[in-house]
Amino acid sequence: MNLALHGLFFTLLGVLLVRGVVGGGLGAGGLATAGVLAAVYASGGVAERVRDTRLWAGVWLGAVVALWIALTLQHPEFCYLAFPLYFVCLHVLPLRWSLTAVFALTGVVVAAQASTPGGLTVPKVLGPVAGAAVALLTAYGYAALYRESRARQQLIDDLVRTRDELAASQREAGMLAERQRLAREIHDTLAQGLSSIVLLARSAEATLTTHPGAAAERIREVQDTASANLAEARRFVHALAPPALDDATLTEALRRLAAGADADFHLDGEPYPLPVEAEVALLRLTQEALANAVRHARASRIAVTLSYLDDEVTLDVFDDGIGFDAVTAPGPDSFGLHGMHERITALGGTLTVESAPGEGTAVAVSLPLRAIGTAESAPTEAPVAVVR
Repeated sequence: MNLALHGLFFTLLGVLLVRGVVGGGLGAGGLATAGVLAAVYASGGVAERVRDTRLWAGVWLGAVVALWIALTLQHPEFCYLAFPLYFVCLHVLPLRWSLTAVFALTGVVVAAQASTPGGLTVPKVLGPVAGAAVALLTAYGYAALYRESRARQQLIDDLVRTRDELAASQREAGMLAERQRLAREIHDTLAQGLSSIVLLARSAEATLTTHPGAAAERIREVQDTASANLAEARRFVHALAPPALDDATLTEALRRLAAGADADFHLDGEPYPLPVEAEVALLRLTQEALANAVRHARASRIAVTLSYLDDEVTLDVFDDGIGFDAVTAPGPDSFGLHGMHERITALGGTLTVESAPGEGTAVAVSLPLRAIGTAESAPTEAPVAVVR
């Protein structure tokens, strides 16, 4: 629009100059004034101060208007340049000064028309007034569109920024969730395996001189445990299912775990397929519960029961160990219990731990089948139920 405005000014000025020269009405003084007007007007487009500083822009506009007034009063046909000058005033000057400038330019045009043959007539007044009105309406319409465009662009920028912030928060949430998942996996598998290796190595060391055969058996168990942990570590890298579930069903995997901890295993109901996430959660929870029973509870009898019901799958791990007091039960800082709870709650299930000093511990899990498919919507911060 700026290019169109400047083009209109120079086009009208050129036409009026040609008409004045051909008609002979434009003398040397008028031609010189028109030349200076064209040079001053053109300087506004190349002078950086005029483009960037309101004061210099006002000085430039004042010089242009002064030259135009002098030229118009001498040669009234140059009053047509008032139309593009209306837009320049509305663009450069503040609102109240631009309106005053437009009215003043209109008065100059009317005064110039009054000096033409026939004197001042109604058409000679209405023409400049109509031109000023059109310029004002066009300028204000453009300003309204410009403000709306700026507001829309700001809204788009806000939406883009909000989208980027949301994407960043989702990436961060995903990273935290993955970090928690890996922490649970490491605790439930590698940490327990390494702990078992340490216990087996100490046992082998203690019986090395007195019972070489038992020490050799412990060393073989150390090798088996290390191999299993190596397979788990490789699974972390490849994000595969637990090796225990690669070539066996959940029932068989739990039976092996129970046998390794000298625990009794019971199966109720007819097994049916479960999502991989559910099978992994039940397997890891059994590992954690058996490890706690063996290492901490000093239990003499452990029982694992897996039940396939019509609308849910339940898992119970009971031991007759020393138990613990619910008042001093492991809090949220106990990663094992917290990790067990997170696994089950993430699948929409419930986890209950019942214990009392000297009465053993029972860990009960319930996974409703209708909730397994909507696990992501389940809460993850509810406390674990610990009952005396």
